[in-house]
Amino acid sequence: MFCFQCEQTAKGEGCTKIGVCGKQPDVAELQDVLIYAVKGLAQVAKEGRKVGVKDSRIDHFACEAMFSTLTNVDFDPPRFVELINQCVSHRDELKKKVQAAGGWADFTSGPATFTPAATVEELVAQGEDFGPEAEKPVVDQDILSLKETLTYGIKGIAAYADHAAILGKTDDQIFDFIYEGLAATLDDNLGVNDLLGLVLKCGEINLVTMELLDAANTGAYGNPEPTEVPLGAKKGKALLVSGHDLKDLETILKQTEGKGIYVYTHGEMLPCHGYPELKKYEHFYGHYGTAWQNQKKEFAEFPGAIVMTTNCIQKPQDVYQDNIFTTGLVGWPGVTHIADKDFSPAIEKALSLPGYDADIDRGSVMVGFGHNAVLGVADKVIEGVKNKDIRHFFVVAGCDGAKPGRNYYTEFVEKAPEDTMVLTFACGKFRFFDKKLGAIGGIPRLLDLGQCNDAYSAVKIASALADAFDCGVNDLPLSIICSWYEQKAVAILLTLLYLGIKDIRLGPSLPAFVSSNVLNVLVDKFDIKPISTPDEDLKAILG
Repeated sequence: MFCFQCEQTAKGEGCTKIGVCGKQPDVAELQDVLIYAVKGLAQVAKEGRKVGVKDSRIDHFACEAMFSTLTNVDFDPPRFVELINQCVSHRDELKKKVQAAGGWADFTSGPATFTPAATVEELVAQGEDFGPEAEKPVVDQDILSLKETLTYGIKGIAAYADHAAILGKTDDQIFDFIYEGLAATLDDNLGVNDLLGLVLKCGEINLVTMELLDAANTGAYGNPEPTEVPLGAKKGKALLVSGHDLKDLETILKQTEGKGIYVYTHGEMLPCHGYPELKKYEHFYGHYGTAWQNQKKEFAEFPGAIVMTTNCIQKPQDVYQDNIFTTGLVGWPGVTHIADKDFSPAIEKALSLPGYDADIDRGSVMVGFGHNAVLGVADKVIEGVKNKDIRHFFVVAGCDGAKPGRNYYTEFVEKAPEDTMVLTFACGKFRFFDKKLGAIGGIPRLLDLGQCNDAYSAVKIASALADAFDCGVNDLPLSIICSWYEQKAVAILLTLLYLGIKDIRLGPSLPAFVSSNVLNVLVDKFDIKPISTPDEDLKAILG
């Protein structure tokens, strides 16, 4: 195996024996096969679009397949075998439609003609020919770097598009680009400049996708409102929902209503408490725990059932393996998977477990500061800047992780001067989400914009401030301090670069899949730089 798609990759170079995430070599190879197969599907779909052949069912499948290969989503080999075979079936079905419409689909080699092996062992062996390590000896390293960056950005787009599609929102231009981008990774005629253009286009389409997802979430559940969320517990049975999926949470809330179970959020589900159509449920109580990498300890201590709705799962510990369930694209060998959205097994488990024997008070945090809420007090924010009550805005956001160096983000927020504001989203905020930073002009200094899926809010707020001050975003008193871990963060970073945002500080380490020459281009063009120390970076930013 060889995998270097996440920030925690072994030695900062690549995982070759077992994934730091817990991914076994067979799963890594099966994921490489699946990605190769989806690229073949993309080649055919791209030709189909030239003659008006589209299939929304196949478009959604392509997103699900790519999403399944994100870090910490699916670790279950049989699921990948099924996806690989489905992919080839969809590809061949699409070929016939393209040919019937007068299009070209006479591929003679490559993934568009790929035949998967019959057994898991043979599929794993096939995977050894398809991953980035197989391409290293024969492909220019800068070309390989850009192709991998494009692939990982598309994985992020696919995840966001899948969330939006679940809530009934789709956009053909997203699927058009997914196919265009994946097919481009097979084109040996593309040079560095061609691929750089596609990488930035990936950022552009990710912005479209995040806007679509924002419309899907707010259309279904209302605009998030500033909401105080307890970090403690209520006496009674308990069910914990982790991951990102709002629809799954709503379904669980409906199915647990009246059953004497309190529903809690974990990880990136915390912002769900701000949505009017979710927080209306009286048994939707509070938030438990912090970020994904702490789940082994936190889940072991939770006295109820646990449902994982999207990426972030780690290898379950024996003490809670019987209490945890997966749904959607998430999978782990031996863990009960709920495919039909009937959460009765998890509900029954919650009722059988002790729950909390008394109320617990652990304080609270505030959520619900999406772009609608923040822009609703934009006049106060603008006045604060003009009066010099607000000197600077810091967007301290992104993924959390277990690798050393992430305490930087806690220290940065703690040391940010009292006349600065901190905007945050995604699970990186769990390094400082419960800090009491006070307020400026009645507005909390720490504003939680939501999940990583809600990065669009940060873009919307920055754009609105730039309009209000009649300047570009780069001219605002605003700095982006980004932490990354997986491929949705890659897509967000590409969006920031597409928007021309400069002077981004990225950490805790730079991506292993970005070659030194490509990194130099990003430094020269966008002034992107690694984090140093909180003191040094604050001094450099504020003077």
